[in-house]
Amino acid sequence: MGLSDVFTSIKDRAEKFLNEKNVVTDFLGKLEEKTGIKKKIIAVGAVSLTGLYLVYGYGAALLCNLIGFVYPAYFSIKAIESLNKEDDTKWLTYWVVYGVFSLGEFFSDIFLYWFPFYYAAKCVFLLWCMAPVSWNGSQVIYSRVVRPVFLRHEATVDGMVSDLSGKAMNAAESLTREVLSTLVKNKSFFSPPVPPVSQAEAPKSLPSTAPAASLQPEEQRPLFLG
Repeated sequence: MGLSDVFTSIKDRAEKFLNEKNVVTDFLGKLEEKTGIKKKIIAVGAVSLTGLYLVYGYGAALLCNLIGFVYPAYFSIKAIESLNKEDDTKWLTYWVVYGVFSLGEFFSDIFLYWFPFYYAAKCVFLLWCMAPVSWNGSQVIYSRVVRPVFLRHEATVDGMVSDLSGKAMNAAESLTREVLSTLVKNKSFFSPPVPPVSQAEAPKSLPSTAPAASLQPEEQRPLFLG
């Protein structure tokens, strides 16, 4: 496939996208009604302004990341909702390559971000990775770089993941046993301490239950007869 075929494929895909019913085309349609300018020309102008902003504008990193995320995320959701599984594989491949690229960029960004046209070049790279062609960037990088490295080290990585999972489970079980043992031994967690009773608050002694002394009979009083 030559370069002209690539541009033709991209042009056809762009026209198909502009003819679809979505948020972007609705917005472009409203602009076309208000300004009288065809939405294709508006789209080309927006793409040109975006390219200039990536070169000279402030916050080009955010815009570049949005371009590399929003469009693929939208079509990834459509792929999930569709019954066709080929598009699922396509966008899964893109996200794998995008993750590998982001990981590498994390370490190299400190040296590359100040290069001229860095974000414009990064945006072009991401567009190549999502291009609607069979040899787009994600397919090429995955088949030539990611897949061979993965197959070469798959068994080692699986063993490391298994060992880490087992160690994590053992550590979690050991920690749980220690916590439960500490809670059982420390009675203060289960019963609050009884405050000391002062002498003034000591309970009074109960009255003696000994039998009371026998009452003496009352003296007999004389009776006076009237």
